[in-house]
Amino acid sequence: MPLAYGLAAVVGLVLCLTWGALQVQVTLAGFLNGESLWSKAQKQTVIDLYTYARSGDPSQLESFRRNYEVVRLDRWARDAIANGHYNQHEVGQAFQRAGVIPAAIPGMIFILDHFSQAPYMAQAIENWRSVDGSIEELNNIAGQLQHAYAQGVPSAEEIARQNARIGVLNDYIQPRSDAFSLDIALGAAWLGRVLFASVLISALLAVTLWFRMAKRILASIRGTEERFQLLFDGAADAIVMVDESHGKILGVNRTASVWTGRDPQELIGRNFQDLFVEGSMRSAGTSTIGLLRAESGLNRSVETHSSLITWGTQPVRQAIMRDISDRLSMEQERRIASEAMASVAEGLIIADAERRVTAVNAAQTRITGYTLQYLQHHPFDELRRLPDGSPLPSSIWDRVADGGNWVGEVQSWRSDGSCYPELLSISAIRNSEGRVQHYVAVITDITRSKADRQRLEYMVAHDPLTGLANRSEFQRHCAHAIEAAGRMSGAAAVLFVDLDAFKAVNDSYSHAIGDRLLVKVAQRIRRELGENDVASRIGGDEFTVLLGGLRTREQAAQFASRLLLSLSEPMLIGDYEIVMSASIGIAGYPLDGNDPVVLIANADAAMYAAKTQERNTYRFYTPLMHADARMRLMLGADLRQALMRDEFHLVFQPSVELRSGRIIAVEALLRWRHPERGELMPDDFIPLAESLGLIRRIDAWTMRAVCAQIRQWDQAKLPPIRVALNASAATFGHPGFIDSVKQALQASQISPKRLLFEITESAILRLGEATEQTMHALHALGIGVAIDDFGTGYSSLAYLKLSGIDFLKIDRSFVKDLPDSANDVAIVEAMLAIAKSLGMCTIAEGIETSAQHDFLLRAGCIEGQGYYYARGLAAIEIERMLSPNPRHESSRLRLVPPK
Repeated sequence: MPLAYGLAAVVGLVLCLTWGALQVQVTLAGFLNGESLWSKAQKQTVIDLYTYARSGDPSQLESFRRNYEVVRLDRWARDAIANGHYNQHEVGQAFQRAGVIPAAIPGMIFILDHFSQAPYMAQAIENWRSVDGSIEELNNIAGQLQHAYAQGVPSAEEIARQNARIGVLNDYIQPRSDAFSLDIALGAAWLGRVLFASVLISALLAVTLWFRMAKRILASIRGTEERFQLLFDGAADAIVMVDESHGKILGVNRTASVWTGRDPQELIGRNFQDLFVEGSMRSAGTSTIGLLRAESGLNRSVETHSSLITWGTQPVRQAIMRDISDRLSMEQERRIASEAMASVAEGLIIADAERRVTAVNAAQTRITGYTLQYLQHHPFDELRRLPDGSPLPSSIWDRVADGGNWVGEVQSWRSDGSCYPELLSISAIRNSEGRVQHYVAVITDITRSKADRQRLEYMVAHDPLTGLANRSEFQRHCAHAIEAAGRMSGAAAVLFVDLDAFKAVNDSYSHAIGDRLLVKVAQRIRRELGENDVASRIGGDEFTVLLGGLRTREQAAQFASRLLLSLSEPMLIGDYEIVMSASIGIAGYPLDGNDPVVLIANADAAMYAAKTQERNTYRFYTPLMHADARMRLMLGADLRQALMRDEFHLVFQPSVELRSGRIIAVEALLRWRHPERGELMPDDFIPLAESLGLIRRIDAWTMRAVCAQIRQWDQAKLPPIRVALNASAATFGHPGFIDSVKQALQASQISPKRLLFEITESAILRLGEATEQTMHALHALGIGVAIDDFGTGYSSLAYLKLSGIDFLKIDRSFVKDLPDSANDVAIVEAMLAIAKSLGMCTIAEGIETSAQHDFLLRAGCIEGQGYYYARGLAAIEIERMLSPNPRHESSRLRLVPPK
């Protein structure tokens, strides 16, 4: 209704403004009409007066008088209004006699009275006033002319004079009359615009006010609806409005939409019963319980309360559904908790505030043998003591009462009187005031777990294979021994024991045999220990022994001697009888260190010195040993950088045909230009490279360098000779060895027959089956293989049957005493006979005298190397020797270059 009233008011206002506009337009029309009459009248007065002056026609004078009256009446009305004291009726009569439209007269009076200073109006009135005197002058001239014509006919001069006066006055009146007419027209246009703007603004203002009122009213209505909708949608329960007659859904709130997973518009019109899983509805007193179906497949248990209401004339049932999933879950949890308490493996005891037992589970009865009937009304702690036998202290109950819980090991009794270790956990249940209402005790029989823990503690501190202490346990005992020795001003010693050639046992027999051997060694070490001694295995075949209660470290020498003697006795492992030896290093407190780690490290350094110098012996630690170890570490670090810094180079030692002295091959020998230690021989760094895992990279560099050198000699048009190079066991047995050889040959574009790989017989035996495969692959490529240091390895000759072996190199140890040593003579002749029977070429190493040369030549050796012919030479020297016309210095034997 307020909007309707407001709209009616706006319409009425617009109508009023329209009517007012019409009235103003009528006024403007009348005003313009009056201006037109006035302007026409004043112009006509001039015309009539001109005509009358020439003709003296009385009708023209009468016409002048009529027009002059119009102008006079307008002027009188104007001046009366301007004075402010006028009779509106008289003024209106004056305008009406002047010919103004009667309907416009009131508006003209209003404008002249109130808007005389408006734009254009003030100027128009000023122009209007400015001609008042001129018009009066015309009236005087008319009077004079009337008087003159009354006397007779005026003279021509008089008429001309009057006409001249009339012309002057007309020239003055005409522009002002035109300006007056223009100002009136412009003023009317301006007033029209003002009128339109006023009407428009007033209408817009009225409409704006109406819209604001409408907005406030609609906002109030919408706020009421939103509050209702918020209450409806914000309800925690799902609300569904159902048509009582047809069971169709009329409306739902947001909760119902969320629970069902459907938009409200999708639910409207559906059957209410379709919201539930079929067959899930059941009555529960005044409500019903069912499973509300959801699009996600997660059904929700709800309890529905309904009431009948009326919407207009339509009966509607309001169904309010409450989610009872949590309630049902809690009921289920209570059932599960009750069943869990009965079936849990740990024993549960519930006692009141005085610690009297009120409930137990089956596990408690099974563990202790006591039933609830026996324990009821007895404190549950009366059958439990601390591990030391004392009663449970009151501090336990104070701690639990303060809000904590207590967990600890106790000693408990069973119904048969036996005792067992038990893990007891005690917590409290409080009432709303925070007071302890019940105690809950959880008991666990930890007999087995305690035994397992003790076993684990033993395993953590001992080596699983030998049962000796491990490194951390040994260091702990060592620290105690050092502390005791410090208090007693005594000494303690650490022995580092490393088995000699243990890797050969693993390689020759098996790792299983090696493990059994370590167990035997541990038994023999344990057999020699005294009361204050501890033995440990710290890894692989390395053992440590702690000797405590000594006066000086030198007393450890007796134990070391006994231990070496015990370990040297044959050990029967299955079907094998194995004889071992060991190297022992000794470091003592306080002379060699006051820290377990330092003593072990120093003993290790002493062991390394014993193994390097002699084996099957012991050495006491000296500071020089660590200097040697540090030197090895520094050399290892330098060796890693040697390849990147290009510090390696090759020298070549000729191999000559003994019969002719002709150079038929060279052996590539590796050298290391160390930036500080000068040139190092292979024996100084090859073992270190093998231990650091660098030997394969060094072998690969050697192979590439040899192939590049052969290529360079071929480009220099030198005679083609064979070049031998050494291959380590790690390189020879690697799966990628053959591929790397192929790549080197392809990159250098040399013939495979130019290469000869030398490998020691001990390396062949260590590689096993992989050796035969590699040799066959090299043989297929056309590359020869030589057995280096023949006769110095193991005594097995089975590998000589391999088809890939082309050369046997007799070790220098058999050549150095020829021909004086009968044993060496017999061995060398046997080697030559074997090689000849197998079709192999023989090469003798280390020939330094002519007697050695002559003997080997007579014995049938084919090739020889040694200082007797030449040392290892640079590549440029080999080029000079291989050139067609070499210049040799005087030597004991002239080397002949090949053709």
